[in-house]
Formats: sequence, structure tokens, C-alpha cells
Amino acid sequence: MGSDNKATAKTSGSNSSFAFRHYSADQLKVALRKMILTRRFEEAAEDCYMRGLIHGTMHLSIGQEASATGICMPLGDDDQITSTHRGHGHCIGKGAEVSRMFAEFFGKETGYCRGRGGSMHIADVSGGNLGANGIVAGGIPIAVGAALAAKRLRKSTVVISFFGDGANNEGAFHEALNMASVWKLPIVFVCENNGYGMSTSTKRSTAVPNIADRAAAYAMPGVIVDGNGFSDVAEASHNAVARARAGEGPSLLECKTYRWRGHSKSDRNRYRKKEEIDEWIARDPILRFQNDLKEFGIVDEAEIAAITVSAEHEIEAGIEFARLSDSPHVSELTRDVYTPRAGE
Repeated sequence: MGSDNKATAKTSGSNSSFAFRHYSADQLKVALRKMILTRRFEEAAEDCYMRGLIHGTMHLSIGQEASATGICMPLGDDDQITSTHRGHGHCIGKGAEVSRMFAEFFGKETGYCRGRGGSMHIADVSGGNLGANGIVAGGIPIAVGAALAAKRLRKSTVVISFFGDGANNEGAFHEALNMASVWKLPIVFVCENNGYGMSTSTKRSTAVPNIADRAAAYAMPGVIVDGNGFSDVAEASHNAVARARAGEGPSLLECKTYRWRGHSKSDRNRYRKKEEIDEWIARDPILRFQNDLKEFGIVDEAEIAAITVSAEHEIEAGIEFARLSDSPHVSELTRDVYTPRAGE
């Protein structure tokens, strides 16, 4: 990525072989499993919703698995992320247990937030996930605060701030990028641009053709990434994380991708043409990564099938764990709720 911030945005290499040179075969197989696990988790969550086992809406990232998994590849246990309302892949990418995620969906005590957060507010602070956020762009300033804390405490921690294309027109986005650049904070801003903020196309809502173009205004590198190419995403993330860890400041990555489902479960999806959706489904990031792994001789069809079956068994066990877990007791309704006394 370099330190030249004059260019508005650069495009990462298409069909990059970086991941296959930089990571071991075992690490790449784990990455594939996380992508499949994310897909199966969301399909199962959708099914549970349709059967009335889960209440409340959810926002699915089916079709975006390479972005979440690839971005998290260079992260260590001490690194942190902030997530979004479409953040299930981020959770799994950072190492969350799907059983506790399902328990959170089911509103059970064994969930990551003891059933209080649900789909849009899962957090696992001990695992470096500072939480998803239902407010558009709400996690970006939180990530900047975490990065400032890391720098002041002289830690080697890098913070990833995930957000969608709709967030790039919020004031919090611009204020946060400016502050992060002024203080050279160890943070990577990752826009998962799936083309739509709810039902509004980015072509109608955003003045610049690429969100990464906005990096130039804040003196940081802006990189456009094929968000459906795992290796492309992993390479861009590796470079940006290394830059942040070296004290060179923030970067803005734009992963161009697509959500196959509607904005949420209440979205009737009338604003997109079937041909557009089908075109993106044909670019399935999981199938693409599987083909790349086979081409490099890392897996064969039998091994892919075994990884898939293993992920599906974990999903089934996770749902059963959530179903059998205890529900919160009404007597603890106000537990974990803080209200200051008068005068405090």
C-alpha cells in the first residue's frame, strides 16, 4: 500500500495468490471452514426465524463471506473489531462460537450477551469483538476510541472497524477518519460495499464513484478490493494491518461485494432485478475459494465435503445447545442495567 497518500484509491490485485503464498494449508482450510460455517449459520438462523423459533429481525450477509473472513486473517487474539447489524460473519471470523451466537439469537442466558442483545448486538470482548451496532456508523467512533486507547497504552493492538456503504455518508464516518489520521491511530476502516443502503443504491446516494476515494481527504491510503475474492481481501487486510501496527496510521479498505438476501427479513427485495442478483450469485465467494484451493492442490472434493459436513454438524449442535439453554428469569430483568442515582 505504501505511504503515498496522493492517489485517491488503488485497486488490489485481482485473483491474488497472496493468501496461498502467505498462509499454510491448514490456515486456509480453517478459513474455508469459517466461510462455510458463516453461510450455514445464517441459513439456519433464517430457517429458525421462519419456523418461529427466533423473534425479531436479522440482517444476513450471505454472499459476503470472503470479506469478513479475509479481513480477519491477519488478526491476533489481542486485536479488536467493531461490527455492524450485518455482523455474523465478523463474529465467526474473529473466532466466536456458533452455539453461543445461536443462544443469543434465542434470547438465552448462555448467549454472548445473555440473550439481551440478539442478532444486531452480539459482543465478545474477551475475544476482541467489541460488539455489533444497530446504529448505522455507530461502531466507527467506538473503534477509533479503542485504537486511541491502544496507542496511549503502547499496545500492539490493531482495531478493525467494519461498516457498510450506507455509513460512509454519516458524519461519524468523516469525523472518525479525520481523528484517526490526525493521531495516526492503529486502525483499519473496512467498508463492505454491497451496493445498497437498505433499498437505496450507492449510485444514488454517494457522490464519489468509489468509497475508497474518500481516503485521500484524510491523508490515508484507500484501497478498492474485490470483496468476493478471499485472497484479494486477505492481502489488502494484511498490508493495512501491518501498516497500522508499524505506527503508520489508518487505511480505508472498500470491499465490493453483494448480499444475496434483502436488507432484513422484512425486505421484500423489490428494488433489485433478478438478473442482478443472479449475476452476483454466480460469483459465489465460497465456490470461488474452493476452486482456488483445489487449483493450488490444497484440498480435493472429498476434503471440501468433509469440511462442509463438519460445519453442518456444528450448526446442528449449536441450535440444540441454544434450544436447551435456560431463558433469563423475569426477576433479573434489570440486571446489567445501570441507572445513576440523583446527584451522581
